[in-house]
Amino acid sequence: MERQQHARLDELMRDPYPLYARARRAEGLTYVPELQAWLVARDADVREVLRRPDVFSSANAVRPDTVPAPAALAVLSQGQDQSGGPRRRVVVTADGPAHQRLRAPLVRGLSPARVAAVLPYVTERATALVDALAAAGPGVRGGPRVDVMEAYALRLPGQVIGRVLGFDPEDVPVVVRGGHSSEQLLFRPLPEDEQIAAAHDTVALRRLLEGYVQDRHAAPRDDLCSEMVTSLVPDDGEPDEADPEADDTGPALTLGQRAELVAHLHNFLLAGHLTTTALIGTTLLHLLRHPAQWKLVCEEPERIPAAIEEAARYDTALQGFRRVTTRAVTLAGTELPAGAEVLVGFGSAGRDAGRYERPDVFDITRTPVARHVAFGLGAHGCPGAQLAREQLRVTLELFTRRFPGLRLAADGPPVRMRPTLIHRAPEALYVQW
Repeated sequence: MERQQHARLDELMRDPYPLYARARRAEGLTYVPELQAWLVARDADVREVLRRPDVFSSANAVRPDTVPAPAALAVLSQGQDQSGGPRRRVVVTADGPAHQRLRAPLVRGLSPARVAAVLPYVTERATALVDALAAAGPGVRGGPRVDVMEAYALRLPGQVIGRVLGFDPEDVPVVVRGGHSSEQLLFRPLPEDEQIAAAHDTVALRRLLEGYVQDRHAAPRDDLCSEMVTSLVPDDGEPDEADPEADDTGPALTLGQRAELVAHLHNFLLAGHLTTTALIGTTLLHLLRHPAQWKLVCEEPERIPAAIEEAARYDTALQGFRRVTTRAVTLAGTELPAGAEVLVGFGSAGRDAGRYERPDVFDITRTPVARHVAFGLGAHGCPGAQLAREQLRVTLELFTRRFPGLRLAADGPPVRMRPTLIHRAPEALYVQW
């Protein structure tokens, strides 16, 4: 029975757009049993929820789709979290003053000036990956097709977020592997042996983050990791036992402080590189599915910003976040009691005919481009949106210049989307040029 439920959920997540269309046509909200939530599908309703965080709490923003097996939980018990999911408040699951406190260092650390400062590194790493892609491409040693997800999209964002945080480049593979494993462990029904392997990756990432937390607490630097550590300590929670692993360089971190900082860093890493990885994949996918538009971007690179916004509107990586009502409320004519779960459909809002003309058509020449909600809105708007857009811009500038003949591989397998609403992207994207 559980396997059948996951199969239905996978089918829905691989292509949620038919469900979205039915929900937008229906009166009121639509309850989706597979998601155990009311779907907020229309653009206006999505915006109303996002503008009322006092009524629609983020406490349940990211709820796991599956519970790890006991053997995987035993491995996870080696780390701070023995439940398989985050126990400490993180920015996406906090409200009010707690959310403002957790968000503030991210806003400062991802300011326009900080993003501008990291752009040369973004270009350097993107160029190196494109050079490697070209060298390993068709006709050399890569065979007739290359998976651009594995060769590029899964690599650049992790390197960039590692740089922003101030991590050692040698630690980035642990960060990327641990991030993907953490996501799979909580959102995919994996075989037990794969769960155990993912749990080991997750623990390795947590231990790495614990080391960075203690290092930056002892000796802050000019990086986002230090900004987060110094801004979020002391904790505003209850006093906790001192950390027995702390050194003597200053006031010791409490166990609670360390756990919160590790959870916050872990959450930021997942949001900071997995979302951008997904956006790179979906943007390239839809441009290549529309060869005339790919050709137009190659010939007129000034259209790249519009192409990025259209891809985000048309098929955003973050399809939706959950919210829970703090009191009884009426939304779109549907009466919701306190404690009701809703899924705020960012992906559905992007296809709302009430806001966009021909919403189901991918068109980078669309004018005027109405502001979409692919990166959220209001208090929980994505603080890393500019950094994500810049990575996409650099990517498209390089790919259009180096691979103007890029196309989906003729002999490649059909493109399958990952069965998730959190980081929607192709599982693999085979290309030729």
